Amino acid sequence: MIWQTSRFDIDLQRPRVMGIVNVTPDSFSDGGRHSSASAALAHAEQLLREGADILDIGGESTRPGAPAVSLEEELARVLPVVQGALAWGVPISVDTYKAEVMLAALDAGADIVNDVWALRQDGALDAVAAHPRCGVCLMHMHREPQTMQTEPMVGDVVPAVAAFLQTRAHAVQAAGVASERIVLDPGIGFGKTVEQNFALLAQQEALVGLGWPLLAGWSRKSSLGAVTGQGVAADRVAASVAAAVLALERGACVLRVHDVAATVQAAAVWRAAQAR
Repeated sequence: MIWQTSRFDIDLQRPRVMGIVNVTPDSFSDGGRHSSASAALAHAEQLLREGADILDIGGESTRPGAPAVSLEEELARVLPVVQGALAWGVPISVDTYKAEVMLAALDAGADIVNDVWALRQDGALDAVAAHPRCGVCLMHMHREPQTMQTEPMVGDVVPAVAAFLQTRAHAVQAAGVASERIVLDPGIGFGKTVEQNFALLAQQEALVGLGWPLLAGWSRKSSLGAVTGQGVAADRVAASVAAAVLALERGACVLRVHDVAATVQAAAVWRAAQAR
């Protein structure tokens, strides 16, 4: 299984680790420790040393209740980091829902658009369709970051998320984006209850069965804190790694994580067991 991106055809037969690079002052996980371009690039280099296969660079927090960031501010945060990281010869993903940021990053040479809105914002689908090779990750989100946890989803979450992702993937294909460019993300924590998040993990095979590679984004999420009692995001490393391995076991191809070294080691153990 290949994920086609701007510069790379990423072989997903081996699970890939996507390292998170937050260029934001209000990240739920790192508290803005990498909010300057130089700090973000230093952090990104560290993630590569730890074994990251892909870097995911974002300039706007999507934690519950996070305020929106202006286009100008997001561009100022993201582009210098993208431009600096492009020289390293690794796939670069941009975590954004704004079409203008997508276009600027793709024009600079970025490989992947990772969109929590699944290309539903104005111009986003056209921006991705205009680049004949870039990869895209389509995520399910209930409502929007400002309100998603005040009124989370109700009912049976798995078929609802599966139907949404399938509909969005078909819409993106209809716009001229090849199937090989698409990865899906169930959006753990984005407008779901703790029970619903774990239902998505327990029944993840239903999402894999849609036919596109699946990205799992459990890293340091509050649902892990709810079941472990760890209230601080940075204290959820062990739980994050456990969730990542369970996601691999159920067919995920990409793991989006903060704690790259621990996840890479856990994935190596999982692969060794699979090989035998």
